[in-house]
Amino acid sequence: MKVWPLSDNTHWSQFKVTELNMLEYPQIDPVAIAFGPIKVHWYGLTYLVGLAFAWWLATRRAGRPGAVINRDQVDDMIFFSAMGVVLGGRIGYILFYGLGRLGDDPLWALRVWEGGMSFHGGMLGVIFANWLYARKHRINLADLLDFVAPLVPIGLGLGRLGNFIGQELWGRPTTVAWAMVFPNDPLQLPRHPSQLYQAALEGLLLFLVVYWFSRKPRPRLAVAGLFGVGYGCLRFFAEFFRQPDSHIGFDGFGWMTRGQMLSLPMVAIGLYLIFNAYHHHRRTGRRHHR
Repeated sequence: MKVWPLSDNTHWSQFKVTELNMLEYPQIDPVAIAFGPIKVHWYGLTYLVGLAFAWWLATRRAGRPGAVINRDQVDDMIFFSAMGVVLGGRIGYILFYGLGRLGDDPLWALRVWEGGMSFHGGMLGVIFANWLYARKHRINLADLLDFVAPLVPIGLGLGRLGNFIGQELWGRPTTVAWAMVFPNDPLQLPRHPSQLYQAALEGLLLFLVVYWFSRKPRPRLAVAGLFGVGYGCLRFFAEFFRQPDSHIGFDGFGWMTRGQMLSLPMVAIGLYLIFNAYHHHRRTGRRHHR
């Protein structure tokens, strides 16, 4: 396998796509439904399906003995979390990826239809939204975060499928047999379908691990900590196959992407939460149902 250097344009210009046995990109219209001038994109539908799955799973988990919320409270919790995803995701993208553009065009922040969402911003938004929800219902925030953690990965995976359909956030140039040329790529280079890698890793795999771990009583914040470690590590790994943002490139030690730099604190905080959770459990001998 060869990953083509980001800065070596001579390799790219001399590369012959016809010499590769590649997978053909499936021609999927990014618009799922159109009603005259109103268009519903697949990316937006993936958000809705992800929220629907989160609601379904939360309803099931809320029926367990000792659950932090009951089934009547699930609707409000999902609504608060959805607002956190949208607002946090947009604000996070502006702060982490688009401050320069914001200075040149302040109204760009309001043009959400042009795209631009950040997972790390969305995560902070969900935490803040659940803090508001926990305060409103007098619920322990740590218990609520442990409850919410398994609800998140499937939505992340679906979002990456939306990125794939929308031909955005594609991978780095490569010669692997499953490379794809995205029709919207101006360079028309064979690339890693990194959106699918992320859907499988940050979506399916992370869900299976976190959900399995949460099925038994765990010390407070251990489940949330595992989510942080799992997502941070998987995102860090997947970024090696994903094309860095063109306006940022590599901004950490000459090889780390912005996504990798934002994921490192998640791993560190997650490890601390897990260590502290089990350390506290050994001292008190108590566990908490989620």
